[in-house]
Amino acid sequence: MTLDDIVNLVGSFDGTLAQRPREGDGTPELAWGDVFFYYSPDGTVPTSTQPFATIVAKNYPGDELSRLDRPDAFRVNVIAGKQEFERLLGVPPREAAHAPQADTDDTLSAHPQYGTAGWLSVVNPSSQTESQIGELLESAHSVAKARYERRQH
Repeated sequence: MTLDDIVNLVGSFDGTLAQRPREGDGTPELAWGDVFFYYSPDGTVPTSTQPFATIVAKNYPGDELSRLDRPDAFRVNVIAGKQEFERLLGVPPREAAHAPQADTDDTLSAHPQYGTAGWLSVVNPSSQTESQIGELLESAHSVAKARYERRQH
């Protein structure tokens, strides 16, 4: 799977906005080249909700574990929630330090910074994790959509 494969997959989910920060758009330089996925049927970046998934293509300060400074390396991050996190990794999010870490390609792991909040990650997803990451992205989209719809009523 390439970064663009994932952008295209998530972009096919109804109401999804993929924000791709770049130079000159007012976003912080640190975010340029990354992708943030929101449920936003009106096509505007929400100001009061977090993305349901992200793709990062470089190391962030304090987040070098995944070695994203390698050519074509990227990490998919998706909110899974407490129950799904524990079901998939065998420990609750509060014990994310004891879960698989995001230092190995194509392996489902705890997010290096937000694992304790129920976020999962895959560095350079490929054959081992392709279907799993697709299911997680669909599920996170569904939760974000339901949350959006509750707020509208």
